[in-house]
Amino acid sequence: MNTYGIIKALHIIFVTSWFAGLFYLPRLFVNMAMVTDEATRQHLQLMAIKLYRFMRPLSLLAILFGGWLWLGLHFQGGWLHAKLTLVLGLIGYHHWCGRILRQFIDGKNRHSHVWYRYFNEVPVLVLFVVVFLVVLKPF
Repeated sequence: MNTYGIIKALHIIFVTSWFAGLFYLPRLFVNMAMVTDEATRQHLQLMAIKLYRFMRPLSLLAILFGGWLWLGLHFQGGWLHAKLTLVLGLIGYHHWCGRILRQFIDGKNRHSHVWYRYFNEVPVLVLFVVVFLVVLKPF
């Protein structure tokens, strides 16, 4: 059995799952910032809380399997440093989403739905750059 292939597949699965949450949670923030009725707000908030809790293990598993690949094969190059920098940025973005969720729960949202629409695009841009770095290994 090909251990490298299994670890790589697991890394890709957990990265994809984590990104699904990073795409959807800020979209929930857009809706939460727009909604006016309390029942809908609470429903969206509950969805966001459950999603955020589920995203934590996905992110940890993505990082764990990515680290395993890196340590096992000793990848090097500027592309890897750039990718790791972007991964650290995604970890920060993930935690920022948690802080925003806490603000919604506490009734202290400070941003408009338009701001969240832009905020929602950050992981999309990071994904584009990371995929090109990994596939092309430009430096």
